Amino acid sequence: MKYKRLGRTGLLVSELCFGTMTFAGKGFWKSIGQQPQEVANNLVAKALDAGINFFDTANVYSEGESEKMLGKALGKRRQDVVVATKVHGRMGPGANEAGLSRVHIMRAVEDSLKRLGTDYIDLYQIHGFDPLTPLEETLRALDDLVRSGKVRYIGCSNLAAWQLMKSLWISDVNNLHRFETLQAYYTIAGRDLEREVVPLLQDQQLGLLVWSPLAGGLLSGKFHREGEGPEDARRSDFDFPPVNRERAFNVVDVMREIAADHDVSVAQIALSWLLYQPVVTSVIIGAKNEEQLADNLGAPEVMLSADELARLDDVSALPQEYPGWMVSRQSQNRVPQSAKGK
Repeated sequence: MKYKRLGRTGLLVSELCFGTMTFAGKGFWKSIGQQPQEVANNLVAKALDAGINFFDTANVYSEGESEKMLGKALGKRRQDVVVATKVHGRMGPGANEAGLSRVHIMRAVEDSLKRLGTDYIDLYQIHGFDPLTPLEETLRALDDLVRSGKVRYIGCSNLAAWQLMKSLWISDVNNLHRFETLQAYYTIAGRDLEREVVPLLQDQQLGLLVWSPLAGGLLSGKFHREGEGPEDARRSDFDFPPVNRERAFNVVDVMREIAADHDVSVAQIALSWLLYQPVVTSVIIGAKNEEQLADNLGAPEVMLSADELARLDDVSALPQEYPGWMVSRQSQNRVPQSAKGK
């Protein structure tokens, strides 16, 4: 297992992060996974044995049950790992039991600490954008949590480029702790992030944590262009995230060929491609059973050649859009002639 620096911090996290969205399966989350505590304990132990030191959850997953189960599964190993959780989603019927107000954040962090059975959270992430709460209020509340010691670092998820850049500016001018990571959807079949967000992350030195790296199972190799797939797969009951299926299956066709050449699964090729992307800090994997986990854990061992990476990049490339194509065209004139041949 390789370890990478989390954003600009000195914290090292495993390139694979174990996600716990499949734990418990309460309420809305039943279609995603329903692992009981004993299965969760086993999967977490397997992940730890494989060198994973990074675990991701959220307070909304199974209405808090995922956090409880992760805390129990880690037990005495909690001090050895990096735990990330999130705040934003609705946790009760009250008017202020959702969003990113100071009131909700302060209540939510205390509840998450109790459920996780810990006195600090390594990475506390906002789960999305709250149009009702000023970013200044949210960032000040998060800064207070870091200064209090209840949170070590802060991150965000599902923000647009302008929202993220505005947040970083607010933190900078007010001397607040800033977001160190973005957790976002990014796959070989969904490279939209590369238009605006990836350049921002690279310029501002933020870490990228990838959620749903197999596009909700669509890139597992178990689905076919004709629509056939396993009945117990998540996509069968929960068709998310949205994917251009024609483009996705064009990518899967190439991945099948490369997977066959390496004698590995299609899923491992999809995960391996992400691990080759310089902007990626850690890829969040989830598993319903030991077999899935073992397959995902094998992805870092897949060595893709330059030709294979080129084939995958070509078939999955984003259509050019303005101003991207104009920026690219005009930038060519700024490259010194002596450097073009290097």
